[in-house]
Amino acid sequence: MKLLITRPMPDDVESRARACFDTTVRPSNAVLDADELRVALRDYDLVMPALGDRFDAAVFGDVTQLRCRLLANFGVGYNHIDVAAAERAGVVVSNTPGAVTDATADIAVMLMLMSARRAGEGERMVRAGQWEGWHPTQMLGLHLTGKTLGVVGMGRIGQAIARRCHFGFDMAVRYFNRSEKTLPFPAERDATLTDLAARVDVLVAAVPGGAETRNLIGADVLGAMRPWAHFVNISRGDVVDEPALIAALQSGGIAGAGLDVYAREPMVPDDLLEMEQVTLLPHLGTAAREVRSNMGQMALDNLVAFAEGAAVPNRVTAF
Repeated sequence: MKLLITRPMPDDVESRARACFDTTVRPSNAVLDADELRVALRDYDLVMPALGDRFDAAVFGDVTQLRCRLLANFGVGYNHIDVAAAERAGVVVSNTPGAVTDATADIAVMLMLMSARRAGEGERMVRAGQWEGWHPTQMLGLHLTGKTLGVVGMGRIGQAIARRCHFGFDMAVRYFNRSEKTLPFPAERDATLTDLAARVDVLVAAVPGGAETRNLIGADVLGAMRPWAHFVNISRGDVVDEPALIAALQSGGIAGAGLDVYAREPMVPDDLLEMEQVTLLPHLGTAAREVRSNMGQMALDNLVAFAEGAAVPNRVTAF
Protein backbone atom coordinates (compact mmCIF):
# COMPACT_ATOMS: atom_id res chain seq x y z
CA MET A 1 0.00 0.00 0.00
CA LYS A 2 1.21 3.51 -0.80
CA LEU A 3 1.69 5.77 2.23
CA LEU A 4 2.26 9.51 2.25
CA ILE A 5 3.80 11.05 5.38
CA THR A 6 3.25 14.79 5.07
CA ARG A 7 6.20 15.98 7.22
CA PRO A 8 9.68 14.69 8.07
CA MET A 9 9.52 12.34 11.08
CA PRO A 10 11.98 10.90 13.62
CA ASP A 11 14.28 8.32 12.02
CA ASP A 12 12.72 5.32 13.76
CA VAL A 13 9.26 6.31 12.51
CA GLU A 14 10.42 6.73 8.92
CA SER A 15 12.35 3.44 9.01
CA ARG A 16 9.37 1.44 10.23
CA ALA A 17 7.08 3.14 7.74
CA ARG A 18 9.37 2.22 4.84
CA ALA A 19 9.57 -1.37 6.08
CA CYS A 20 5.79 -1.69 6.18
CA PHE A 21 4.61 0.36 3.21
CA ASP A 22 5.60 1.92 -0.10
CA THR A 23 6.34 5.17 1.71
CA THR A 24 6.82 8.73 0.49
CA VAL A 25 8.00 11.24 3.10
CA ARG A 26 7.33 14.79 2.00
CA PRO A 27 10.51 16.80 2.75
CA SER A 28 8.80 20.10 3.65
CA ASN A 29 7.57 21.16 7.11
CA ALA A 30 4.98 23.49 5.57
CA VAL A 31 1.33 22.47 5.64
CA LEU A 32 -0.09 20.81 2.55
CA ASP A 33 -1.37 23.30 0.00
CA ALA A 34 -4.68 22.89 -1.86
CA ASP A 35 -3.21 20.82 -4.71
CA GLU A 36 -1.19 18.62 -2.36
CA LEU A 37 -4.26 17.83 -0.27
CA ARG A 38 -6.09 16.57 -3.34
CA VAL A 39 -3.09 14.59 -4.61
CA ALA A 40 -2.82 12.92 -1.20
CA LEU A 41 -6.40 11.65 -1.41
CA ARG A 42 -6.15 10.69 -5.09
CA ASP A 43 -2.74 9.00 -5.31
CA TYR A 44 -2.15 7.30 -1.93
CA ASP A 45 -3.88 4.47 -0.07
CA LEU A 46 -2.85 5.85 3.32
CA VAL A 47 -1.87 9.30 4.57
CA MET A 48 -0.23 10.40 7.82
CA PRO A 49 -1.20 14.09 8.03
CA ALA A 50 -0.14 16.55 10.72
CA LEU A 51 -1.44 19.74 12.29
CA GLY A 52 -2.59 22.25 9.67
CA ASP A 53 -3.09 19.77 6.81
CA ARG A 54 -6.66 20.90 6.27
CA PHE A 55 -8.69 18.01 4.90
CA ASP A 56 -12.05 19.79 4.84
CA ALA A 57 -15.30 18.91 3.09
CA ALA A 58 -14.34 20.86 -0.04
CA VAL A 59 -11.17 18.80 -0.46
CA PHE A 60 -13.07 15.52 -0.20
CA GLY A 61 -15.72 16.83 -2.57
CA ASP A 62 -13.17 17.76 -5.23
CA VAL A 63 -11.57 14.31 -5.53
CA THR A 64 -13.76 12.19 -7.79
CA GLN A 65 -11.44 9.15 -7.86
CA LEU A 66 -10.49 8.93 -4.22
CA ARG A 67 -7.90 6.27 -3.40
CA CYS A 68 -7.09 7.10 0.25
CA ARG A 69 -8.79 4.93 2.86
CA LEU A 70 -7.13 6.09 6.10
CA LEU A 71 -5.92 9.43 7.46
CA ALA A 72 -3.72 8.41 10.40
CA ASN A 73 -3.30 11.79 12.02
CA PHE A 74 0.02 12.52 13.72
CA GLY A 75 -1.31 14.13 16.90
CA VAL A 76 -4.23 13.95 19.27
CA GLY A 77 -6.02 17.04 17.89
CA TYR A 78 -7.78 16.46 14.58
CA ASN A 79 -9.85 19.62 14.10
CA HIS A 80 -8.01 20.19 10.79
CA ILE A 81 -9.79 17.09 9.43
CA ASP A 82 -13.51 17.09 8.70
CA VAL A 83 -14.22 13.64 10.11
CA ALA A 84 -17.84 13.62 8.94
CA ALA A 85 -16.78 14.43 5.38
CA ALA A 86 -14.10 11.76 5.58
CA GLU A 87 -16.64 9.17 6.73
CA ARG A 88 -19.01 10.07 3.89
CA ALA A 89 -16.12 9.52 1.47
CA GLY A 90 -15.30 6.16 3.06
CA VAL A 91 -12.10 7.35 4.72
CA VAL A 92 -11.22 6.26 8.27
CA VAL A 93 -9.59 8.82 10.59
CA SER A 94 -7.36 8.01 13.57
CA ASN A 95 -5.24 9.97 16.04
CA THR A 96 -2.56 9.47 18.73
CA PRO A 97 -4.22 10.26 22.07
CA GLY A 98 -2.20 8.67 24.86
CA ALA A 99 1.24 9.59 23.55
CA VAL A 100 0.87 13.33 24.13
CA THR A 101 -0.76 13.52 27.56
CA ASP A 102 2.17 13.95 29.94
CA ALA A 103 4.28 16.14 27.65
CA THR A 104 1.40 18.54 27.09
CA ALA A 105 0.59 18.65 30.79
CA ASP A 106 4.23 19.45 31.54
CA ILE A 107 4.11 22.41 29.14
CA ALA A 108 0.93 23.66 30.83
CA VAL A 109 2.61 23.66 34.24
CA MET A 110 5.68 25.36 32.78
CA LEU A 111 3.50 28.11 31.29
CA MET A 112 1.67 28.54 34.59
CA LEU A 113 4.97 29.06 36.41
CA MET A 114 6.44 31.29 33.72
CA SER A 115 3.37 33.51 33.62
CA ALA A 116 2.74 33.67 37.37
CA ARG A 117 6.40 34.27 38.26
CA ARG A 118 7.13 36.57 35.27
CA ALA A 119 9.94 34.31 34.05
CA GLY A 120 9.83 35.37 30.41
CA GLU A 121 9.91 39.03 31.35
CA GLY A 122 12.82 38.44 33.71
CA GLU A 123 14.80 36.45 31.14
CA ARG A 124 14.39 39.24 28.60
CA MET A 125 15.53 41.79 31.22
CA VAL A 126 18.73 39.86 31.92
CA ARG A 127 19.54 39.35 28.24
CA ALA A 128 18.98 43.05 27.54
CA GLY A 129 21.45 44.03 30.26
CA GLN A 130 18.71 45.87 32.19
CA TRP A 131 18.88 43.92 35.46
CA GLU A 132 20.15 46.19 38.22
CA GLY A 133 20.40 43.53 40.91
CA TRP A 134 18.14 41.93 43.49
CA HIS A 135 15.84 44.02 45.68
CA PRO A 136 12.80 43.20 47.86
CA THR A 137 10.14 44.49 45.43
CA GLN A 138 11.67 43.34 42.16
CA MET A 139 9.28 41.67 39.67
CA LEU A 140 6.75 40.47 42.20
CA GLY A 141 4.49 37.79 40.76
CA LEU A 142 1.89 35.27 41.89
CA HIS A 143 2.95 32.45 44.26
CA LEU A 144 1.24 29.31 42.88
CA THR A 145 1.54 27.00 45.89
CA GLY A 146 -1.80 26.71 47.65
CA LYS A 147 -3.73 28.66 45.01
CA THR A 148 -6.77 27.46 43.04
CA LEU A 149 -6.51 25.90 39.59
CA GLY A 150 -9.37 25.91 37.10
CA VAL A 151 -9.31 23.32 34.31
CA VAL A 152 -11.52 23.71 31.26
CA GLY A 153 -11.93 20.17 29.96
CA MET A 154 -11.13 17.34 32.38
CA GLY A 155 -10.01 14.74 29.84
CA ARG A 156 -6.66 12.93 29.82
CA ILE A 157 -4.59 16.10 29.57
CA GLY A 158 -6.76 18.12 31.93
CA GLN A 159 -6.48 15.41 34.56
CA ALA A 160 -2.70 15.20 34.12
CA ILE A 161 -2.42 18.96 34.64
CA ALA A 162 -4.66 18.89 37.69
CA ARG A 163 -2.77 15.95 39.21
CA ARG A 164 0.54 17.79 38.87
CA CYS A 165 -0.87 20.95 40.41
CA HIS A 166 -2.68 19.25 43.28
CA PHE A 167 0.11 16.92 44.37
CA GLY A 168 3.02 19.11 43.31
CA PHE A 169 1.82 22.58 44.37
CA ASP A 170 -0.94 21.79 46.87
CA MET A 171 -3.41 23.61 44.64
CA ALA A 172 -7.16 23.27 45.01
CA VAL A 173 -8.72 22.01 41.76
CA ARG A 174 -11.93 23.16 40.15
CA TYR A 175 -13.09 22.24 36.65
CA PHE A 176 -15.69 22.69 33.94
CA ASN A 177 -16.63 19.62 31.91
CA ARG A 178 -19.68 18.28 30.11
CA SER A 179 -19.99 15.50 32.68
CA GLU A 180 -18.96 14.83 36.26
CA LYS A 181 -15.64 13.01 36.58
CA THR A 182 -14.51 10.46 39.15
CA LEU A 183 -10.98 11.64 39.89
CA PRO A 184 -8.07 10.35 41.99
CA PHE A 185 -7.74 13.75 43.68
CA PRO A 186 -10.22 16.20 45.21
CA ALA A 187 -11.86 18.51 42.68
CA GLU A 188 -15.01 20.61 42.45
CA ARG A 189 -17.03 20.84 39.24
CA ASP A 190 -18.57 24.21 38.42
CA ALA A 191 -21.90 24.49 36.65
CA THR A 192 -20.79 27.16 34.19
CA LEU A 193 -17.54 28.28 32.69
CA THR A 194 -17.95 31.80 34.05
CA ASP A 195 -18.51 30.39 37.55
CA LEU A 196 -15.21 28.55 37.23
CA ALA A 197 -13.36 31.59 35.88
CA ALA A 198 -14.52 33.72 38.80
CA ARG A 199 -13.20 31.31 41.43
CA VAL A 200 -9.68 30.45 40.30
CA ASP A 201 -6.20 31.96 40.30
CA VAL A 202 -5.12 30.15 37.13
CA LEU A 203 -7.46 29.07 34.34
CA VAL A 204 -6.13 26.42 31.92
CA ALA A 205 -7.83 25.47 28.64
CA ALA A 206 -7.43 21.75 27.89
CA VAL A 207 -10.30 21.03 25.49
CA PRO A 208 -10.21 19.64 21.94
CA GLY A 209 -10.38 22.06 19.03
CA GLY A 210 -13.29 22.18 16.62
CA ALA A 211 -16.60 23.92 16.04
CA GLU A 212 -17.96 23.06 19.50
CA THR A 213 -15.13 24.80 21.33
CA ARG A 214 -14.28 27.68 18.97
CA ASN A 215 -14.06 30.94 20.98
CA LEU A 216 -15.13 29.04 24.11
CA ILE A 217 -12.91 31.36 26.14
CA GLY A 218 -14.44 34.70 25.25
CA ALA A 219 -15.05 38.11 26.77
CA ASP A 220 -17.59 36.75 29.26
CA VAL A 221 -15.19 34.17 30.66
CA LEU A 222 -12.19 36.47 30.72
CA GLY A 223 -14.31 39.22 32.25
CA ALA A 224 -15.27 36.93 35.10
CA MET A 225 -11.63 36.29 36.04
CA ARG A 226 -10.00 38.20 38.87
CA PRO A 227 -7.35 40.83 38.10
CA TRP A 228 -4.49 38.80 39.62
CA ALA A 229 -5.46 35.62 37.75
CA HIS A 230 -3.58 34.08 34.82
CA PHE A 231 -4.84 32.26 31.73
CA VAL A 232 -3.00 29.36 30.05
CA ASN A 233 -3.84 27.69 26.74
CA ILE A 234 -2.28 24.41 25.60
CA SER A 235 -5.31 23.13 23.67
CA ARG A 236 -5.98 24.79 20.30
CA GLY A 237 -5.63 28.46 19.43
CA ASP A 238 -9.17 28.92 18.19
CA VAL A 239 -10.54 27.86 21.58
CA VAL A 240 -9.77 31.45 22.62
CA ASP A 241 -11.26 34.67 21.27
CA GLU A 242 -7.87 36.34 20.76
CA PRO A 243 -9.19 39.94 20.54
CA ALA A 244 -11.05 39.40 23.82
CA LEU A 245 -7.90 37.99 25.44
CA ILE A 246 -5.85 40.95 24.22
CA ALA A 247 -8.45 43.36 25.60
CA ALA A 248 -8.46 41.62 29.00
CA LEU A 249 -4.66 41.79 29.19
CA GLN A 250 -4.43 45.41 28.04
CA SER A 251 -7.08 46.57 30.50
CA GLY A 252 -5.60 44.74 33.46
CA GLY A 253 -8.64 42.50 33.72
CA ILE A 254 -6.23 39.57 34.13
CA ALA A 255 -2.60 39.64 35.22
CA GLY A 256 -1.05 37.53 32.49
CA ALA A 257 -1.28 34.68 30.02
CA GLY A 258 0.83 31.73 28.91
CA LEU A 259 0.14 30.54 25.36
CA ASP A 260 1.50 27.62 23.37
CA VAL A 261 -1.12 27.78 20.59
CA TYR A 262 -2.67 30.52 18.47
CA ALA A 263 -5.77 30.99 16.34
CA ARG A 264 -3.86 31.43 13.06
CA GLU A 265 -0.54 29.68 13.55
CA PRO A 266 2.21 30.58 12.93
CA MET A 267 0.86 34.16 12.98
CA VAL A 268 0.85 35.69 16.45
CA PRO A 269 -0.97 39.04 16.89
CA ASP A 270 1.36 42.01 17.37
CA ASP A 271 -0.56 43.04 20.47
CA LEU A 272 0.41 39.77 22.17
CA LEU A 273 4.03 40.08 21.05
CA GLU A 274 4.27 43.56 22.57
CA MET A 275 2.96 42.69 26.05
CA GLU A 276 5.51 41.77 28.70
CA GLN A 277 2.91 39.94 30.81
CA VAL A 278 2.35 37.33 28.08
CA THR A 279 4.51 34.21 27.74
CA LEU A 280 4.57 32.92 24.15
CA LEU A 281 5.81 29.48 23.06
CA PRO A 282 5.99 28.07 19.50
CA HIS A 283 3.56 25.15 19.99
CA LEU A 284 6.01 23.08 22.05
CA GLY A 285 3.37 20.86 23.69
CA THR A 286 4.75 17.55 22.43
CA ALA A 287 8.22 18.73 21.40
CA ALA A 288 10.34 16.05 23.04
CA ARG A 289 12.15 13.45 20.92
CA GLU A 290 10.68 10.38 22.61
CA VAL A 291 7.18 11.87 22.58
CA ARG A 292 7.24 12.64 18.86
CA SER A 293 8.64 9.16 18.23
CA ASN A 294 5.84 7.61 20.30
CA MET A 295 3.28 9.65 18.37
CA GLY A 296 4.67 8.41 15.07
CA GLN A 297 4.73 4.81 16.27
CA MET A 298 1.12 5.09 17.43
CA ALA A 299 0.11 6.49 14.04
CA LEU A 300 1.91 3.55 12.41
CA ASP A 301 0.09 1.13 14.72
CA ASN A 302 -3.15 2.53 13.32
CA LEU A 303 -1.88 2.22 9.75
CA VAL A 304 -0.63 -1.36 10.17
CA ALA A 305 -3.85 -2.48 11.84
CA PHE A 306 -5.88 -1.01 8.99
CA ALA A 307 -3.66 -2.63 6.35
CA GLU A 308 -4.04 -6.01 8.06
CA GLY A 309 -7.81 -5.68 8.22
CA ALA A 310 -7.89 -5.34 12.01
CA ALA A 311 -9.73 -2.73 14.07
CA VAL A 312 -7.92 0.63 14.06
CA PRO A 313 -6.85 1.16 17.71
CA ASN A 314 -7.36 4.93 17.82
CA ARG A 315 -10.14 5.51 15.33
CA VAL A 316 -12.08 8.74 15.74
CA THR A 317 -15.66 9.23 14.58
CA ALA A 318 -17.90 12.19 13.87
CA PHE A 319 -20.24 13.14 16.70
